[in-house]
Amino acid sequence: MEKYLPTTPFGRRDLCRGQIASLDLEDRRADASVHKWKVFRDACEARAALGLAERALTVLEALLSFHPEPVLSGKAVIVFPSNETLMLRAKGMPGSTLRRHLAGLIEAGLVIRRDSPNGKRYARRASGGEIDAAFGFDLSPLVARADEIAAAAQAAREDRRVIDAARERVSICRRDIGKTLAAIAARTTETGVAAPAAAGELEMRFQAEVERIPRRRCRQTLEAVGTALTRIAGEAFALLRQMLQAEETGARGACSGRLIEGSKPESHLEDKKVFREGMNREPQDARVASSGSKGSYTLGQVLEACPDIVDYAKGGVAGWGDLVAAAALAAAVLGVSPSGWKEARASLGDCGASAVVAYMLQRGEKVANPGGYLRRLARKAAAGEMSVDALVAATLAARRRSSAAKPPALPVKLSAAALRIMGSGVGRAPVAATGVRGGGH
Repeated sequence: MEKYLPTTPFGRRDLCRGQIASLDLEDRRADASVHKWKVFRDACEARAALGLAERALTVLEALLSFHPEPVLSGKAVIVFPSNETLMLRAKGMPGSTLRRHLAGLIEAGLVIRRDSPNGKRYARRASGGEIDAAFGFDLSPLVARADEIAAAAQAAREDRRVIDAARERVSICRRDIGKTLAAIAARTTETGVAAPAAAGELEMRFQAEVERIPRRRCRQTLEAVGTALTRIAGEAFALLRQMLQAEETGARGACSGRLIEGSKPESHLEDKKVFREGMNREPQDARVASSGSKGSYTLGQVLEACPDIVDYAKGGVAGWGDLVAAAALAAAVLGVSPSGWKEARASLGDCGASAVVAYMLQRGEKVANPGGYLRRLARKAAAGEMSVDALVAATLAARRRSSAAKPPALPVKLSAAALRIMGSGVGRAPVAATGVRGGGH
């Protein structure tokens, strides 16, 4: 007798669209076969595309576990567990929940009901013991739709990869934009120049895009936000680079044609005088300084000309190494950048750069831009337009002339009242030294 497979459910259940679609695939699964756990893994990854709830996959896994072979093949792959056994295999799922998710699998077209005349699930065996007819759940749609499910799983993996990449780009752009805008704000604070209007506009655009970031994994929105943030990051970095270039250009412009000092004309004239005197003055000590300096000045001459540098030496200046360390600290305090200090050492030598920093420190507020001043001197020295020898010699000569020009202290007669105020121990010494008694001198 010819076998007949039921196509409608028992009782009051209606024939759903998913079951009709599954019945239309019977010809496609005649000779096909698929590993049951592979198709299950694909169904898990394609869960959203198949419209399955998470616990529906638990029920599908339980149904597959009742098939004794690892491979599903043929037109009818029917399992017939009782509700109690199926609930246990589904990790203790309640009966009402089990029925709801079974209906979801049928509606999704992954399972077909093959109900018996009385709605019970069982198998009728032939005289040889083999199954002649079975009533339960037919898993053959998994065989027929294996390629479709695998393609949906691959699409889900690709979509997840794109979303992860978009989230990474959004996170990196947020970090880059935040730090770049912070750097722009720091530069404006340091230089005292008002922030460009573009910086405020970029900040507002940045905040607007951050608010658009979706809480859920939405590919289209993430890609749009990532594209916008990438554009903002590029504009912010370009603005920061433009600000740095403007600062560098301004420093060079201030240096052109003269040594960078204050705007007072007498300061500029004094520098020219010092350099002329230094160039015409022959150094008294011909010993050559060490540590890469080619000058004939000595450490003692540098310290005599610029004594303020000693305040930056931790244990005093006993050699050129101590002077170089003190000059490095003084350069940082004066606001000289590490690159400017490095350039000066490369052009002037360690000792030459240290002598120039000591000179700048001695001049104090007369040097308006220490960083640009040091760079200018280093470049003039590299071009042969300036000599540290002359600078040290001229500064030393000017300091000695200044000391020699000071008038000596005159003897002064102190009154008795002044002596009492100052104290007898303080006042007697000058009086005794003068030898003056009585009237004025």
